Amino acid sequence: MPDIVTFEIRDDIAVIHMDDGKANALSPAMSNAIGAALDIAAVDAKAIVLTGRPGVLCGGYDLRIIRGDDNAERDRMRALGTELMKRLYLSPQPIVWACTGHAVAAGAILLMAGDLRIGRRGDFKIGLNETAIGLPLPQIGLEFARDRLSPSELQAATIMAKLYNPDEAVSAGYLDHVTEGDVFIEAIEEAKRLAQLDAIAFAATKNRLRQPTIDRVAILHQ
Repeated sequence: MPDIVTFEIRDDIAVIHMDDGKANALSPAMSNAIGAALDIAAVDAKAIVLTGRPGVLCGGYDLRIIRGDDNAERDRMRALGTELMKRLYLSPQPIVWACTGHAVAAGAILLMAGDLRIGRRGDFKIGLNETAIGLPLPQIGLEFARDRLSPSELQAATIMAKLYNPDEAVSAGYLDHVTEGDVFIEAIEEAKRLAQLDAIAFAATKNRLRQPTIDRVAILHQ
């Protein structure tokens, strides 16, 4: 089986590419593989670009596990995914997403964890569709949505499971802009720009802005 995550360094920019050949589900294997790549990037890179396979960034958690009978495996998948989301949200290095297509459920939460999100224009869906498929939105998804989404769209995006095309996702707050060009190349250029910021000041300011969100998640889970 090919690696579901590949990793490389380009001019101090770490590139993490997700491709399981299907929906890029956030399975335990996917979370662990991204985490291992982030470990290397923490030492060797100044900024990080994450991207998916053509047409799909991430389709959310693995529904085979979500709908299955193995409660321990389901809990493990969610715990690994939540830790990955927190890690990306608080990353001291700039995180740039090159959104190659659909990003739904946990995939949309990952997208909200980035610092700068560039989407590919096309017939794609982005959003938190949990309540439409019979799942309550996890607390971390709600808190990220409070921070990153437009207040005018918050109720529709969470409670009503509204999905957005890439242009609409900019107004909603999932994406920062969309392109008809090469989304990956544009993400690399943005990552290079962000890498020029003072690393210590960037990390400290980001932590001051975002740590309270993670603290809220922890408190509400007690």
